[in-house]
Amino acid sequence: MKETLAQFESRKKDHIRIALDQKSQAVGLSGLERVHLTPDSLPEINFKDVEISTSFFLHKMESPFFISSMTAGHQDSLQINIRLAKMAQEKKWAMGVGSQRKELDCAEASSEWRKVRKEAPNAALIGNLGLAQVIQTKTEDIRRLIDNLEAIALFIHLNPLQECIQKEGTPEFKGGLAAIQRLVKELQVPILIKEVGSGLSTRTLEKLKDSGIFAADVAGLGGTHWGRVEGYRAQPGEMVYEASQTFSDWGISTAEALILGKKLNPPFELWASGGVRSGLDGAKLLAIGAQKVGIAQPLMRAAVDGEEQLKAVMDRFDFELKTALFCCGCRNINELQTQEVWTWK
Repeated sequence: MKETLAQFESRKKDHIRIALDQKSQAVGLSGLERVHLTPDSLPEINFKDVEISTSFFLHKMESPFFISSMTAGHQDSLQINIRLAKMAQEKKWAMGVGSQRKELDCAEASSEWRKVRKEAPNAALIGNLGLAQVIQTKTEDIRRLIDNLEAIALFIHLNPLQECIQKEGTPEFKGGLAAIQRLVKELQVPILIKEVGSGLSTRTLEKLKDSGIFAADVAGLGGTHWGRVEGYRAQPGEMVYEASQTFSDWGISTAEALILGKKLNPPFELWASGGVRSGLDGAKLLAIGAQKVGIAQPLMRAAVDGEEQLKAVMDRFDFELKTALFCCGCRNINELQTQEVWTWK
């Protein structure tokens, strides 16, 4: 039975509530605790000269951090997304928006993004749609979502576990690679692939090698686990709840997914998210070779509280990243990635 609009909105509200609950977090499984940066106590640079700016396609970003995709399409999401977009604009971070799936069936849903755009006209926003919907949707309809958002790129999220555990899920992925290749050819924006917390394995990345995508966010195990989130929407004893407990640690850690992915030397950028809780975590992933680092749950928690709280968290991430570079004797991200300052223990 097709999900009603009311059911969709209720599900999205559940996602925020449960994602902010510690039990949905795969704490200690990101692998970042095994990555160690080598300090240089004689850096021969000044802290003020440390530079963390980067670029994304034709856009200059003041930080390699981006706001990872979180929420959209319900009455509580508008204010959250306005706060996130306004701060993304101010801080010059890129921002992945929540799923735009609702717009496929409800034209009025685009009003959320028009309001967000009015508040943050210069924010670098990245669209977002699940693979199951991409497979079933015509290119012109997806182009409409991008135009409504004025998106600079499109995330296609891969979430097989979530779709299986979700009571309203659509675990229909046959033809997924062909659908990705179609959008690469037919859309005029970069196509980005991301997982949602279980990680992109080398097997998956190998499949994407000739797809033409711009980047893949490994989005590994260690942060919000969407199998757990969907399971906690059910009651103990229900099949999906029990299955979510079975698969509560399903996935490949963020750090391991990135390390193995880099060994493949793919023809696209590798980004990383999943369990990033500090600027130091971000520095570790950048040192391994990530081009961008995504943050979700800490920013969602702060955005719920208010703009000042959100800004404080984003400021802290950037400051901690600059501190990590300075203490490694690196002037910029390129030096962090080329001076072999990390070890795996």
